[in-house]
Amino acid sequence: MSEPVPVPAPGPAPARLSARRILALVTDPGTFAELPHPARQSPPDGPLGWQGYDASRARAAERTGEEESVVVGTARVDGTAAVLIAFEFGFLGGSLGQRTGDRLEAAYVHARAHRLPVVPLVATGGSRMQEGMLALSQLQRVARQSALTREAGLAQVAVLRDPTTGGGWATLGAGADVILALPGAQVGFAGSRVRPPDADPAAYTAEAQVAAGAADAVVPPGELKASLGLWLRLLTSPAPIPAEPPFALGGSALPATGWEAVRRARAPHRPRAEAYLDAYFTRRVALVGDRCGGADPGGMLCGFGERADGRTVAFAAQTGAATRPAGYRTAARLIRLADRLGIPVLTLVDTPGAANDAEAERQGAGAAIAELFGEVAAARTPVTTLVVGEGGSGGALALAAPGNTWATPDSYFSVIAPELAAAILKRAPEDVETTAGQLRIRPQDLVELGVVRGIVGSSPDGLAAPAPPG
Repeated sequence: MSEPVPVPAPGPAPARLSARRILALVTDPGTFAELPHPARQSPPDGPLGWQGYDASRARAAERTGEEESVVVGTARVDGTAAVLIAFEFGFLGGSLGQRTGDRLEAAYVHARAHRLPVVPLVATGGSRMQEGMLALSQLQRVARQSALTREAGLAQVAVLRDPTTGGGWATLGAGADVILALPGAQVGFAGSRVRPPDADPAAYTAEAQVAAGAADAVVPPGELKASLGLWLRLLTSPAPIPAEPPFALGGSALPATGWEAVRRARAPHRPRAEAYLDAYFTRRVALVGDRCGGADPGGMLCGFGERADGRTVAFAAQTGAATRPAGYRTAARLIRLADRLGIPVLTLVDTPGAANDAEAERQGAGAAIAELFGEVAAARTPVTTLVVGEGGSGGALALAAPGNTWATPDSYFSVIAPELAAAILKRAPEDVETTAGQLRIRPQDLVELGVVRGIVGSSPDGLAAPAPPG
């Protein structure tokens, strides 16, 4: 089954910061400017004539100093300009009504007009009962604005505060490209008063959502500005040129035989994904989970990193383990996002193959691999691949860029593992080494066959010339 992110026991519920306080926490001083919004005229006690609604709104305004449940405006976050949407939970539980929808739409329209990312700072209990279906329909309005902003190639990074439930979670929160959350925040579609009485409360936390692949990180309040600022900087720095393949970290000698290539690729102390990513990037952030209930942190590392020259490159890297369906879906999610934002992608191939146990089949292994094949094939942004270890069959090839795949000297790429090939051919165990040679899986074989462009060395001078076409 998928390897879940360990779920730490949630601590006490975080302090519920007001909209203005959360804005002050994440924005650069003096940069926040509130956006104008339409002045909606409503009948007494709102569209449903809900007795006491006007009085409730007046009390909420007096208590919070706000006119509605959201405050929207522009600001810089650690130097990067963005549109921010801050929910005021003290105003009728941060609920969404028609006037809330007016402000949200104005925020997204401004973001598209000025090419700015959108940052929802969510704290809401859901749609406003006093406005009935007119309140619930605001979710469709928000979803459309979010979709238009996505089509415009602009990033959306949500911050989940306490609580984030109902339609606010199902649109502004879960619909964002990247989802950060405060520790201990209550997060879930069902609010605390409408869940089954025997529901496990731990399932409705920020930590549980990260473990389930529905959010990317839990970030303490003191680190939120720096983390959010880094994400915004990376996601707003497109660079259309392809990523260079990393240098080899494990030596430059080429294997003499196919079986030697296999043994070197499987060596326990060979450099793996973490080492390559650390050497390639000055800073990086992780994209976690497939948004379908799974994560594969033991098999696939995804995220965005900053190169020494300031360029952003997205990465999807296999770790040397069998890749699970959630890992393939997370990589597909990464490539879709990078493609939409115009950010080049680096993939690192290193797996004995796709996980093939019964649980992997139940989780849709074939469909997940097919999805990744399709995303790599359709990507408009350049994709660069380096095979850093084992290249086991289709489970490895799904991550490889056609025409722009490179190999390290301590790697191999094969249609099937030599042991499995020998078994299928009904050969004796002692024939495995011969079979490995016949498969022509060494890096130099792959260059000669035109499967990879070249073999990388440990320095720029060691980068092999591309293989001739054909």
